[in-house]
Amino acid sequence: MQALLSPESSFYLSSIHTSSRNPSPCRSLTSLRFSKINGGGCRLIRRKPRPTATRAVLDAATIEELGLKESDIRNPAISSTYRSSKLPKPNQTVLEAQARVCTGPTQTRPLSEEQAFKVLDTILRSVRGELKDEEQVSKAQLGAFFAGMTIRANSFPEETQWSEGERRAMNIFWPLLLRALPPDVIFIADPEGSIMGLGSSVGPQFIGNGTSEMRLVGALREILAGGHLGYEEIQGVLKDVLPLKLEDGISTGVSESLLSALLIGQRMNRETDHELKAYCLAFDDELGPAPVADVSSLTHYGEPYDGNTRYFRSTLFVSAVRSCYGESSLLHGVEWMPPKGGVTEEQMLNFMGANTNLSLHQAKELIEDEEVGFAYISQREARPSLYSLIGMREHIKKRPPLATTEKVQQFIRAKGRESIVAGFYHEGYEEPLLMLMKRRGVHSGLVVKGEEGALSMTTRLRSASTLKGLPVNYCSGFRSVGMESACKDDGVSHQSFRLEVNATDYGFEPTDTPRTDRSVSKNIELGLAALHGQKGPVYDRIVLNAGIVDHLLGCDGAEDVTVALDRAREAIDSGKALKKLLNYIKVSHKLK
Repeated sequence: MQALLSPESSFYLSSIHTSSRNPSPCRSLTSLRFSKINGGGCRLIRRKPRPTATRAVLDAATIEELGLKESDIRNPAISSTYRSSKLPKPNQTVLEAQARVCTGPTQTRPLSEEQAFKVLDTILRSVRGELKDEEQVSKAQLGAFFAGMTIRANSFPEETQWSEGERRAMNIFWPLLLRALPPDVIFIADPEGSIMGLGSSVGPQFIGNGTSEMRLVGALREILAGGHLGYEEIQGVLKDVLPLKLEDGISTGVSESLLSALLIGQRMNRETDHELKAYCLAFDDELGPAPVADVSSLTHYGEPYDGNTRYFRSTLFVSAVRSCYGESSLLHGVEWMPPKGGVTEEQMLNFMGANTNLSLHQAKELIEDEEVGFAYISQREARPSLYSLIGMREHIKKRPPLATTEKVQQFIRAKGRESIVAGFYHEGYEEPLLMLMKRRGVHSGLVVKGEEGALSMTTRLRSASTLKGLPVNYCSGFRSVGMESACKDDGVSHQSFRLEVNATDYGFEPTDTPRTDRSVSKNIELGLAALHGQKGPVYDRIVLNAGIVDHLLGCDGAEDVTVALDRAREAIDSGKALKKLLNYIKVSHKLK
């Protein structure tokens, strides 16, 4: 990666030394700094180890070879190590069961009798205090698991309701669990006292503690029966219970079991448009009115917050390219997010030395800066209430409604035209995403089924085995137009489109997608090499994703897709895109 840095860049790497005498990682790290010198070129400055530099950059193979656990060493080159050590870990036995039973009406896979016995025994031993530390089943897990079982019993089709094995296991364990579980979990497991067959009065009589929980319990009665909530009801509940207040990993406010049951329950029931709108807009005013950037065009990129675990993630580098010809971008996300815990833009920017703690007003300045022209904002800074749920989201296992709606945000507005681009994976969510974009009032919107459900379209040939669902490179969207050939939605005229992007139609050679396999440093290395003009699969993907998005969004100068692709190439080949990225790293630290 060293050769990829321009003379004007300042970039830090840590190296770790091993030897036959000492196979363990040496705690004496060497930091390398690339610095501009007179007359061009760059020199390496070998820096003395800083006292706080107690972590090393290791790849996954080295970690395995040395017999280390990821929890033993913070490796900033691997995405999974960005998980906060302060977050309590979920019980794996129950988490695996949640992956099977806390999903949709057709995707759910009932547990076998053996699996059900193991899970219920684990839960019973945990609530009795017989399991310690990471073996304990969290309150959020209890809420999610029993919510999944209740919704399946009440409203799922016969093939995904309880198996005979699950019923036999529950018949044996429920009398014991009834004496050990707290009232809120008993309510979730049997809200009307009719599922378990023992006629318990706990569920029917449960109302919660305090006004916030009482409203949440009322909402849950509808959800656990397979029903839906109204827009105002959801917004009221969310604003009542968030941000989640924790002390030593334990909620000091609303019951975590009840909240996790709400989040997973609404996803299992498949959210209505009104419910998605409520989640999407609930905290728009959390920090006051959105700043307005003085730019002619702004694209909001909604990548999945949980990152990429397999393939190259291109959007950060695409944004640098698009900024070269006046198409400003706002990226947003988090450092680490379950369930995938993959490579994110925040990890890459952190690794390259950028400031990722920017306020909304500081991000606005970067967007307006002609030497930069794009920005990244962390959910931590933009929506603290939603950010407080990261730990709970790991414990509910499956993605909640927020995983969809957080991709359609406008943390900063623009004086000029605005667009939103969001990635999706599961068929059926493309239309709700576009609905939310129209609700936002943007001029154009685009959903992309890129690789891993992210935004990166590929130059790889479509697999012959892809028989079900929408293919990778499927795009659907709308553009605001005149009255002719347009449809009306929310009072705005839109021209809709849908297509599958075939890269070979635009002159790209078919290539396999470069794998990064959770490696933050590999993703950066590939992206920087491409911005240096190194031709190949990554270069082609950055060009493709910049040019096609410009064209589909109806950006100025991109009416002809060939011209749009050529200007993206010129932005890279001229060195402008690389300079924009390096400027971002530098300027992000100078903002006040």
